[in-house]
Amino acid sequence: MKCPACRDLNNRVIDSRLGKDGDVIRRRRECEKCSRRFTTYERVEDYLPSVVKKDGRREGFDRMKVLAGLKKACEKRPISVEAIEQTADAIERNLLEGGEKEVPSSAVGEAIMVALHDLDSVAYVRFASVYRSFQDIDEFVDELEDLLKERRATGRKARRKAAQPRKKRAPRAES
Repeated sequence: MKCPACRDLNNRVIDSRLGKDGDVIRRRRECEKCSRRFTTYERVEDYLPSVVKKDGRREGFDRMKVLAGLKKACEKRPISVEAIEQTADAIERNLLEGGEKEVPSSAVGEAIMVALHDLDSVAYVRFASVYRSFQDIDEFVDELEDLLKERRATGRKARRKAAQPRKKRAPRAES
């Protein structure tokens, strides 16, 4: 592993820990040349499906592209890097569990859309505007209206549930 500061290959592992889900090993390293400390992550190499682009080209699934898209959509939003990485992990895990050898790029894009919809509505709209290539303001407004309708419907369900009368307890027998 090259040191990110001096590019030297000689370093030693100071600490190793399992990630939260046990699927990643986090290693703390120290460069023997410049003494800089850095962190590396080790994960099992999975056989992820190939992504079939719109023009028919095929390329391997790239988690970094998913992360870059999520980070760009979530820029300047109150969303932690950890939440973004967990979202990317979930998308990757779903692709692995699907067992397909090839998936269309649209399936990856839709998975990101669904995840962002649940994570943050502003990030969702940002990603949708690029992913769906809105041609004019009307398409953008239509997407926002759909989001607002859904939010209002969810809000009504929550208000109805809160407004339901609570069951009364039977009075205690006094002794």
